[in-house]
Amino acid sequence: MSSEANGEAGGWAFRKWLALGLFLLLLVLQYQLWWGTGGWFDLQIVEKRVATQEAVNAPLRDRNARLAAEVTDLKQGLDAIEERARSDMGMVRADEQFFWVPGVAIEPQLIEINAGLVAPVSEPSQ
Repeated sequence: MSSEANGEAGGWAFRKWLALGLFLLLLVLQYQLWWGTGGWFDLQIVEKRVATQEAVNAPLRDRNARLAAEVTDLKQGLDAIEERARSDMGMVRADEQFFWVPGVAIEPQLIEINAGLVAPVSEPSQ
């Protein structure tokens, strides 16, 4: 009987150490899952960074789409080129008349451009 009791006591000790070892292994794996490199908390930080970057990229995507549409329009039609020349450089066509209204603010460079179109500058003869 004593050998049976001794055998059961030895099996119990083995089971106790096995259970303790498995529990420690579970703790190590849980640590890696939650706080280790690439764990849950790192994932949360990366997801926040991705959301922030997406918010920054959204207006840039819209701007790129507008620019792509403008490039396509400039490649295909002359109306867009004429509109750009009128707004950016103050273009006046040959069949149009330019009227300057005093008191209305106009950019100085547009005045110089339009003045050259209305009254060409001639070189003084000597």
